[in-house]
Order: sequence, then structure tokens, then C-alpha cells
Amino acid sequence: MGQGKLFLVGLGPGSVEHLTHKANWALSLSEVVVGYESYVKRIDNLLEGKEVICTTMGGEVSRAEKAITLAEEGKIVSVVSSGDSGIYGMAGLVYQILQQRGWEATWGLEVEVVPGVALINAAAALLGAPLMHDFVVISLSDLLTPWSTIAKRLELAAQGDFVIVIYNPKSQQRWWQIIEARLILSRYRSGLTPVGMVSSAYREGQQTVVTDLEHMLDFEIGMLTTIIVGSSTTFIFEERIITPRGYRVR
Repeated sequence: MGQGKLFLVGLGPGSVEHLTHKANWALSLSEVVVGYESYVKRIDNLLEGKEVICTTMGGEVSRAEKAITLAEEGKIVSVVSSGDSGIYGMAGLVYQILQQRGWEATWGLEVEVVPGVALINAAAALLGAPLMHDFVVISLSDLLTPWSTIAKRLELAAQGDFVIVIYNPKSQQRWWQIIEARLILSRYRSGLTPVGMVSSAYREGQQTVVTDLEHMLDFEIGMLTTIIVGSSTTFIFEERIITPRGYRVR
């Protein structure tokens, strides 16, 4: 049995044109591709002749375990994630399971994280330049993190005058968290604070909204929306959101 390899591949925000050359190379080498079904569907034209293993949402642990087992058997396997595998992706979970199995980097299975264009980069590019100074990223999904912890992070980030990026703001089952998040931010930010919202960045159905904190809930928000709330220095220019870095402009 030959030595297997496990690639943890970030696919970028959606379109194949934002797939990196390294990610494309890793996929071309792979005998097996493992991922959430909607992510795999985006790259189906790259998967001819490969074994493809898909699961629905919630099957992350089983996907990771199956991929590791196949790689341990000597296969070259890619585990794919949307955006970047190391940012709310599969890389951390895979390493957790490898730790439980007693994996050591100096022998056997080779593991490589292949970075991708994160959704935060995609959203920022479509909005202008909102992340030019310090920022934080907070997911509103309380499936794996208690809401009390999320609320505390929102409050502290708002107090610190960070630009705040919000992932997973709303779903059919989770609708009140974004309302509560806006209330928390409003304690520390003016209602005129610029807010940008990008849904389905670089995918079919892409939508971009530039608004402010007071009016952000007037627009449609879903699970695929990334929200960027400006700091005290952020401004809107030509329907773009800009956070100055601090350079002196003549």
C-alpha cells in the first residue's frame, strides 16, 4: 500500500475562476474528492473519473472520518470547503480527528491545507475596501457556540471599534439573532454607521447592498449573506464602503 495524502482544499467563494491554481492542482491529483454536496456540485466539471463522496449539511464529522480512512489506505484525497478550508471550514475538524487517532506529521499520512479565497475577501472586494484596518469575524450560528458567548464577542468588538464581519446571520430556524446583534451594535455605533451586505458572492443570484446600521434590517438577509459593519472611521464613497488605514492623503 502506498503512502496516501490528504488535501484540505478551499474552493473560494463559488465561481471556478476564483479557484486557485494550487487548489486546481490538488484536485487534479486526487483520486477521491469529499465534500458537502452543494460545494462539490460547483466543481463537477473538474471531477471526471474521480470517486466523489458527498453528504448533506451536518455530515461534517462523517466526511472527515471517511476522508482520513481513505487516505490512510493509500489514496490521494481532497476534502473541499467553501471559501478557505481553515476559516469556518473542514481543516480544523480534520486535524482534531487526526489528533484523536494519534497521527504524527513525521510518518505515514501526509496532510496539506490548500488555502482558498475566503468569503470575507470576496464580500470585501464587492463592497470596496471595508477591511483596511483592524476587524473581527463573528458567526451568529449558535449550533456549536452558545448565544451568550456570541453576544459577548459582539459587544466587546463593538466597544473596541473594530470593523465587524458577520457570518451566518440568519436561517429559517434562526431569525432573531441578527435582530439582537443589531441591538448590541447600536449601543456603541451610530445608526449612520456604514453596513455592507453581500449574498451569494460570485455565485448565481449575487446581491450587494450598501446601507447603514439603522436600516440594515430593511433588506433581505439569509444564511448566504455576509455582513460588514463599519467602524467609527468607515465611510461610503460612490456606493462603496471604505475604512481608511490612516495614511495622510494630500
